[in-house]
Amino acid sequence: MIAEIASRDGASGCLIFLRQLQWMRMRYLKDHKVRTRKRIIEKASCGLRRKGANGLSVVALMKLAGLTHGGFYSHFASREALVEEAFATAMERTASRWSKLAREIPVEKRFDAIVTAYLSARHRDDQAHGCVLPALAADIGRSTKKARCTFANKLEAMIEVVVRQLPNKPPDAARQIATSAIATMMGSIVLARAVGRDRLSDEILQAGRKTITRHAHIETGEAV
Repeated sequence: MIAEIASRDGASGCLIFLRQLQWMRMRYLKDHKVRTRKRIIEKASCGLRRKGANGLSVVALMKLAGLTHGGFYSHFASREALVEEAFATAMERTASRWSKLAREIPVEKRFDAIVTAYLSARHRDDQAHGCVLPALAADIGRSTKKARCTFANKLEAMIEVVVRQLPNKPPDAARQIATSAIATMMGSIVLARAVGRDRLSDEILQAGRKTITRHAHIETGEAV
């Protein structure tokens, strides 16, 4: 092909063609690396939620993505860097799911809908794809200052999503309700998972839902 181009367009045409090939190759390599990195983060996020922040080695984390550990450091500076990106991505997705759920229902039902979906048997039983807070919050608390800072920033974003579902509440009250709700939801899921899928686990989820709803209504003097 190059010889054909050279005979037709001369040396300059051949050079242009080679440059285009080089650009296409570089573009492919860049896109491939981005896709691979994304896959590693997604698979690591699921694995870490099942095993905890310290439960999987670099070899195990890369294996989840169908890769060998040899290429790990071409994507991440350290194992801690991958863990940080994995939980940050998971927190962003939880916030995104809450926002999506809220858009699909009337304003007055949005807060309760988020609480009900979170404190459900389905969420309790799907640890690998559920909210990352119950699985990794304690581990992050023992992690680096940078990881804790990232966690705090993402948590602030999650709180803000819940605050937006309380438009009729004063700003300070809405933030207090949202923060309390997230803390109660996380703790309820931790306990519900710890005791297994039995009557007590269901009672914990129900108690969490009732407590959050009651608190939200009491804050504004509404009937419970």
